[in-house]
Amino acid sequence: MSKTINFNVPPYVGTEMDYVREAAEANRKICGDGPFTKRCSAWLEECFGTPKALLTTSGTTALEMASILCELEPGDEVILPSFTFSTTATAFVLAGAKLVFVDIRPDTMNLDEKKIEDAITERTRVIVPVHYAGVGCEMDAILDIARRHNLKVVEDAAQGVMSTYKGRPLGTMGDFGCYSFHETKNYSMGEGGAIMVNDPACVERAEIIREKGTNRARFFRGQVDKYTWVDYGSSYLPSDMNAAYLWAQLQEADAINNDRLATWNAYYQAFEPLAQVGRVQLPYVPEECEHNAHMFYLVCDSLAQRTALIDFMKARDIYPAFHYIPLHSSPAGQRFGRFHGKDEWTTSISERLVRLPLYYGLTAEDRQAVIDAVLAFYAQEDEARG
Repeated sequence: MSKTINFNVPPYVGTEMDYVREAAEANRKICGDGPFTKRCSAWLEECFGTPKALLTTSGTTALEMASILCELEPGDEVILPSFTFSTTATAFVLAGAKLVFVDIRPDTMNLDEKKIEDAITERTRVIVPVHYAGVGCEMDAILDIARRHNLKVVEDAAQGVMSTYKGRPLGTMGDFGCYSFHETKNYSMGEGGAIMVNDPACVERAEIIREKGTNRARFFRGQVDKYTWVDYGSSYLPSDMNAAYLWAQLQEADAINNDRLATWNAYYQAFEPLAQVGRVQLPYVPEECEHNAHMFYLVCDSLAQRTALIDFMKARDIYPAFHYIPLHSSPAGQRFGRFHGKDEWTTSISERLVRLPLYYGLTAEDRQAVIDAVLAFYAQEDEARG
């Protein structure tokens, strides 16, 4: 029986449970904002240069906090790509906002910065660039548009931890940036995320929103003699045990990053000949971007070809995966938003993109098995075509 190669295996460096045990047995602190939460937050602030990093229970709740901090009102509009996960949208729908979907670029799969300005109306309040596959959007152009139209920018950098745009970490250029530490991400705490509060004026309110609407953070710093309910909020704090799990991986962040890049680069080199003869499209990383090898995908000629490739690989116990169904074509997307302009690439890319297995610790043998399967599929196709 051949070995199964799954699409994803959660990262594990080996010291996670030592730290979880320390949180539970030594620190006796398993709720939010314990020693490990503070270590992770400090690491994010130091490494990425944001004024405040706050761990959250998920990338979703990080986006929800950002939405609250943008002070949206019902009927306000938010511009975002349709080629993204539902949580990019739901965070703003919860505030009563109307979604305005804009097409993606066919090279990076990111929000097409050239189509944003035409989608702006008098109700537009926020632009949400999604850094697909950990490759940065054209942030200079997006930030310029936002500045000229007095709009907020919330970076959905769920896939972008350790990636940069012109040397600047993804998630640190907009007003707010949101990371995910879900088990499918490069660094994981099972379920978790973080919000980068890049506007110092918003730090105190972000702390209040995260602490159920109370000024508890100020109380623990000795700035008030008691804490009380002062604003809207919810419980967005993860357990310190989850943070302990994440801390183990942040300490090995470079090793994890390099391991993933080795697989990404091996895939790229192996499949470049296919791209050169027009059989597939490979990921594109602009010169000004450094990526984190969050994923490696191929864009096939057609939906039928993608389906055949996935079936071919599954027959060999290798499990690739397709990705997003465009939000604007979903029932909720049609209810809460509209697509502005022409859908030239969003649906077309969605139907043809396939992601290959890529995770920390993928062995060279398994990596080669994936490569061999893809090459065998296209060799078989070429033979059938004569």
